[in-house]
Amino acid sequence: MCGGPPLGTPVEPLRKGMELTLCQSVSAFRHRQGQILCGCRVRSQGRTFLQIPPSSSSPVEDRASPSVQRRGAGDTQRGLTGHQSIHRQGAMAAQPGRGEKPFHIVSPVLESLPLSQAAGTKVYMKLENVQPTGSFKIRGIGHLCQEAAKKGCRHFVCSSGGNAGLAAAYAAKKLGLPVTVVVPSTTGPATVRKLEELGAEVEVSGQVWDEANRRALELAQTEGWVSIHPFDHPLVWQGHASLVRELKDSLETKPDAILLAVGGGGLLAGVVAGLRQVGWQDVPIVAAETRGAHSFHAALAAGRLISLPDITSVAKCLGAKMVAARALECAQECQVISQVVEDAEAVRAVEQFLDDERMLVQPACGAALALLYTRRLQRLQHEGWLRTPLASVVVVVCGGSSIQVAQLQALKSQLGLE
Repeated sequence: MCGGPPLGTPVEPLRKGMELTLCQSVSAFRHRQGQILCGCRVRSQGRTFLQIPPSSSSPVEDRASPSVQRRGAGDTQRGLTGHQSIHRQGAMAAQPGRGEKPFHIVSPVLESLPLSQAAGTKVYMKLENVQPTGSFKIRGIGHLCQEAAKKGCRHFVCSSGGNAGLAAAYAAKKLGLPVTVVVPSTTGPATVRKLEELGAEVEVSGQVWDEANRRALELAQTEGWVSIHPFDHPLVWQGHASLVRELKDSLETKPDAILLAVGGGGLLAGVVAGLRQVGWQDVPIVAAETRGAHSFHAALAAGRLISLPDITSVAKCLGAKMVAARALECAQECQVISQVVEDAEAVRAVEQFLDDERMLVQPACGAALALLYTRRLQRLQHEGWLRTPLASVVVVVCGGSSIQVAQLQALKSQLGLE
């Protein structure tokens, strides 16, 4: 068994030719005063990078028959008789049709003086929290829905912890099509109410997103129904890539780093696609997750896709037990620096950001903001992961659609931050 770094330690991006070898004694990782015992190393060109594998002794519990509750308009009988999908081949090259207006807006890019002071460099905010549905999700989800409608979709179905479902419901309303959103039981009543107000039929299934997604895939077998995946589809990534094209139009020079949160990996995949489109492939990405929802960090450490045993973080919007395979590919194509922050750090960042910028965002967004407030950037510079000095960085303020002041107070109490 070998000693390893804390979860917050950067993970070297996977590169071709990198050899993965197991230590003589491999065991599940465990936390001990912020430290972690690791079970594998990655070696590349004679250099060894300690990696953090997931627990092999904590298999994912397979709930074959999760309790299902349905609510919303209509109890139409659904026969699982057919399946309709959007073909992936060539989808990354797809662009909105000529004259077709996307559902997202060009979001503001603003310099933040408080964040700049905290980070020791100029920080620009890409304010995706002001999108029509409150998050960046409308970029990719809207694009996928528009393309599905062109191909004859008669009903959308989307699994979501909130933001993706809101985007799908908004797009469906714009397109005049019905939508069913399957959410886990951890979804708050305010989010469910918003979905219903947009005309969505809401079904509650399972305790985490992965279980809700299984139910959504069952429903998608119905003829004329199309599954709108919240993060794992090339058209979703293509829609998210528009964020980087807007940055190119807004900034005088390219940033020295882009900071974002990772859940299932859709935003990461979209940003990487956008960087390639504008010729910014050399811009590092600092990818933040909260402990207990760190499926991307675990996958990078293991060199393969890993399913977390459970989602224990309060940042439920980051709650995918397994990231998209595309997320790992992104780590091979660009410099992606993985960082894991504590729930308490993310929630403190949410509160500080509310004081500094008068905007309330979700803990998932707080994970990216915590990189700035906890001086992680300076540490990454000191350790050689980022250049010194940094001229500017961009933080993607990904969303705030599923948070209220009362929820923030409850999270503080839950984490002992009062």
